[in-house]
Amino acid sequence: MSHSHSHAPGESHSHSHGPAQPQPQAIPNPDPAFVAVIEADFRPVAVTLGPDNIALLCEPHKLEKCPTCNLDYVHLNRVSKILAQNPNLKAPPPGNIVSKNLSQAVNNTKEEGNALYKMHKHKEALGRYTMAASIAVQRPPWESNQLMREELSTVISNRSASYFESEDYISALADAETVIAIRRNWSKGHFRKARALVGLGVLNEAIEALQVGLAFEPNNAELGAYLEDIQRMLKEEAES
Repeated sequence: MSHSHSHAPGESHSHSHGPAQPQPQAIPNPDPAFVAVIEADFRPVAVTLGPDNIALLCEPHKLEKCPTCNLDYVHLNRVSKILAQNPNLKAPPPGNIVSKNLSQAVNNTKEEGNALYKMHKHKEALGRYTMAASIAVQRPPWESNQLMREELSTVISNRSASYFESEDYISALADAETVIAIRRNWSKGHFRKARALVGLGVLNEAIEALQVGLAFEPNNAELGAYLEDIQRMLKEEAES
């Protein structure tokens, strides 16, 4: 097969018609001004390894988080330990990898809390929910953040319910606010917040919390029914 074509005036070239070969790209020279900023901000620090030869510590005080030296290696050391405990990981795996053992530990601990809640053992249930939350936030940093948010928000929502049943409405409200911060479009956080506010006797604010939840889920039966209950309570208070 042959073909002919013309080139622009003064233009000539030779080429083959095989697959295009990628051209190596030259590495650009660093911006001198940017380098100067980095060097001006550079502060050498004295560091050492911990007894496990994995954790990085400040050299003078042997701490991984040292206010005196203004150093914090907590998150870096966490990644180092995860990689050290998984020698087959030559690099962090893709985000679709999920630690099944960790998921099972979160779920099992949460279910233990649920069983205690149903038996009205709310103090014990609070302990299990707190433990489940602690496990949930231990996911490796390369795993999906959405999974951690779903697990953590569910556990904290259940803990809010336990605080409510224990008549600790301030703690119930704090947990509800945490659920909303983690997973704002989930109805349960707004429901928990409204319940805590009712416990604190601020019915108008409880109505506002439910209205925010209904903005995300207009047809949510739980939110709608509770809104009617609170409006009825306000009407009864006005008539009495």
